[in-house]
Amino acid sequence: MKRVLVVGGGTAGWLTAGYLAKMLGADLPGGVGITLVESPEIGIIGVGEGTFPTIRRTLERIGVREKDLLRRCEATFKQGVKFVDWLHPAGHGGSDNYLHGFQEADDRNGGPEYLPYWLLGEAGKMPWDEASTPQKRAVDALRGPKLATHPEYAGVLNYAFHFDAGALAELLRDQGVANGVTHIADTVQEVLCGEDGAIAGVRTQKNGMLEADLYIDCTGFRAELIGKAMGRKWKSCKDILFCDSAIAAQVPYDSPDAPIQSCTLSTARDAGWIWDIGLQTRRGTGYVYSSAHCDADEAERTLRSYLGAQGQTATTRRLQFDAGYREVNWYKNCVAVGLSSGFFEPLEATGIVFSEIAAGAIANLFPWAGDYETSARQFNATMLERYERARDFLKMHYSLTRRTDTDFWRDNVRTETIPGSLLELLDRWRHRPPNEKDFNPNIDIFPATSWQCVLYGMGWKTDLSAKAGVMRLRREARQAFEQVQRQSDYAVANLPDNRALLQQMLAGDTVSTIKAFAATAG
Repeated sequence: MKRVLVVGGGTAGWLTAGYLAKMLGADLPGGVGITLVESPEIGIIGVGEGTFPTIRRTLERIGVREKDLLRRCEATFKQGVKFVDWLHPAGHGGSDNYLHGFQEADDRNGGPEYLPYWLLGEAGKMPWDEASTPQKRAVDALRGPKLATHPEYAGVLNYAFHFDAGALAELLRDQGVANGVTHIADTVQEVLCGEDGAIAGVRTQKNGMLEADLYIDCTGFRAELIGKAMGRKWKSCKDILFCDSAIAAQVPYDSPDAPIQSCTLSTARDAGWIWDIGLQTRRGTGYVYSSAHCDADEAERTLRSYLGAQGQTATTRRLQFDAGYREVNWYKNCVAVGLSSGFFEPLEATGIVFSEIAAGAIANLFPWAGDYETSARQFNATMLERYERARDFLKMHYSLTRRTDTDFWRDNVRTETIPGSLLELLDRWRHRPPNEKDFNPNIDIFPATSWQCVLYGMGWKTDLSAKAGVMRLRREARQAFEQVQRQSDYAVANLPDNRALLQQMLAGDTVSTIKAFAATAG
């Protein structure tokens, strides 16, 4: 029987273990045995965290029920990310926000592609996020993405979740064990490598030597296996993505029935940006910033100012990270997943989705016949491309700003800080909009619609005047934009607000929710 040892718990470890147990048949006679060892001395710090819509399929495959996720993890519905003051500094006059929503424009049923006609003005002065789907207006109205009567993980609008990451790790642990994962609570004291450089085993404090055919490193930034033991190097992106620090704080709502945002709020500040994630009984907030442009004390003052009166008493936690990734994530018989593999910054919630991708790839490429090198080559090649493309997508948020009020924003638009691969894409899009030909669904974790949302939300100008005369479907396009507005009216009128939706789905748990709020507020 093949054996996999996942070293390290947390969200990445338990998501990977639970997924592999399902996909590799841990409960079947000919399946793969999955063991996870984690130290009881390394606690899980619960903070608000966001995800992609892919998390719905992942959790469903692992066996997690949506209602259990909502009940146990403070989870709420996320329909995208709203960016505030990224294009201009606060106080410049006029509205400066746009939504990177998860809903895709419905232009695939024989109608025209919307975007070129929007660029030619057929939607009037309406911004792209509002013209293309009903999601922007639904989010602005604090609406949820579904009705309580919809099936689990299904809704009218595309969605993901916000949740307490520590609580999610516990839920995934319980489900992983139910899926057949063997759980060992022990401290790994040593990683032993054989003469060929592969891992021979890990020595633990209480259980002695643990051996497996494949080892998965989920030890976070410490990278005990792939980094310390096997010497695979970390590639820093700090010359491209400047943010390397964060100050986080959790604050309660003013009342148990306070509105819950249906998106992550991302508000730009002098040296970075502030995240604001609404859970059921509290908000998870934090200032992500560049230590080269702002010191920790100044960053803390910025966050406390954003939080207003609650900021005066909020407990804060300081974090540091080096944005980057490993160019080799599968080496010999070891695969890095989670923070040991790569991490850019919290912008666009790429952390968990990379764990989802890695778990799926390991299941797909699992070396049943022992051919580790073939699996490793394919895994490494695709993960490297995925990291590079995600890096470019995140950098685009910064590089298109028109802010010149601080060194941080001025430095972000300097050509030498922008990857050549991103400059090439921007050059293409001077005279045509992004489309599916620019992206590879097997590589890009962000689809064309995501790039379009950010590109045009940040005020990019694509000049289609040279081909305007051959655009034959203007009337149909105007009708399509009018239909989107009718859909938006319907969504705002008929979808429940985010908090009401949660209460309806958790009917019977109202008392426990109020108690949880009271405990948080107290």
